[in-house]
Amino acid sequence: MAISFEIPEKLRQGLQMTEAVAKGVMRGEARRLDEHEHERPATFISLMWPVLREQQKRQLDRQAAGGPKREGLGTLNLNMVLTFEMLSWGDVGQTLCMPMALLAGAAIEAVGTPAQKERFLRRFAEGDAPVWGAMAMTEPGAGSDTSAIQTTATLDPATNEWVLNGEKIFCTNGKLALDESNGIVVVWATVDRAAGRAGMKPFVVEAGTPGVTVDKVEIKHGIRASDTASIVFRDARLPYENLLGSAEVHRTDGTTKGFKGAMATFDASRPLIAASAIGVGRAALEFVKDKLAAEGIDIPYDRPYHALSAVQRDVIEMEMQLKAAWLLTLRAASMLDHGQHNSLEASMAKTKAGKVVTAITQQAVAILGPLGYSREWLVEKWMRDAKINDIYEGTGQINTLIVARRILDYSSRELR
Repeated sequence: MAISFEIPEKLRQGLQMTEAVAKGVMRGEARRLDEHEHERPATFISLMWPVLREQQKRQLDRQAAGGPKREGLGTLNLNMVLTFEMLSWGDVGQTLCMPMALLAGAAIEAVGTPAQKERFLRRFAEGDAPVWGAMAMTEPGAGSDTSAIQTTATLDPATNEWVLNGEKIFCTNGKLALDESNGIVVVWATVDRAAGRAGMKPFVVEAGTPGVTVDKVEIKHGIRASDTASIVFRDARLPYENLLGSAEVHRTDGTTKGFKGAMATFDASRPLIAASAIGVGRAALEFVKDKLAAEGIDIPYDRPYHALSAVQRDVIEMEMQLKAAWLLTLRAASMLDHGQHNSLEASMAKTKAGKVVTAITQQAVAILGPLGYSREWLVEKWMRDAKINDIYEGTGQINTLIVARRILDYSSRELR
């Protein structure tokens, strides 16, 4: 049976608008927004909000009507990675500012009940103003080791409310989400420290909740159009039903997810991060090839490797690595679309893409020399933007460990 690598026609048509936004809006704003960190990309947001709102509304309406669990089986996540790749080619910082549920939505879809999905995701489909979602997991003392999370959620029996205390850092779009009246942040906290990861639960914190403050907004190396916030919770009270899923710690009936719920979130989000990395890498690679072509240096793919110049070999190697990462990403997304467990493949795609985009953008700067390092071109910005892809959503080292554990069938205790 033949395997086609062509983009389905119905997705290709939608990508035409995405490409127009990436070329006509995002590229032109990329440098200015990089130099004015945390300024909202207003034009990009105003263009994307009506489209994203309508997409979310259609999906929720289908679910409410008892339609198929997955909209467009076989294409939903593929469409998302294609969109993220194209928009990140335009500018990854602006891409992260898309007014949608993003990681908050991934957590709600992975762990929430049908009623919770309707309640919390409906706000992204209605209203006249953009809404953002975010997820908060990392803490000052708990980065890659999520079992060390110290933020607590304690049930107050007198009011039947959860009381959150703790601090979260490096929360992408945390300020955007909490600045808007309808925004939400999904916060991972422990309801039972003695239970370790099994005691981790996700809670929906709505903007305007007393006791929730944005303590700091990071000044960053790259992705400067988006905000990365520290959020503090001081006796923040949440309705009981803001706990996603079940409050049970021990899985006695197969319904509670705890740490596995967090991992299911990453299974959906890591292919998107990989796609975003590939978009940045493609931008740098295409720019290098254009500049070389302008100097009369072509890339002859029909010549043997030893007959190529050093620069020609570098470009071919960059292309090869980028395509390998892209194929891994497409596979991870396609598996999720078809209801297959993709934890291994999601981590493989994320690891490969993070390493590849870092190497490609650094090599692009090296090939272009002083002008590549200057602010005259966007290449140096792409190099700065690239590195985060090897860090967030699980560092390259952690995802490499996950891949090894899955392949070798080792537990986290057996392989650290």
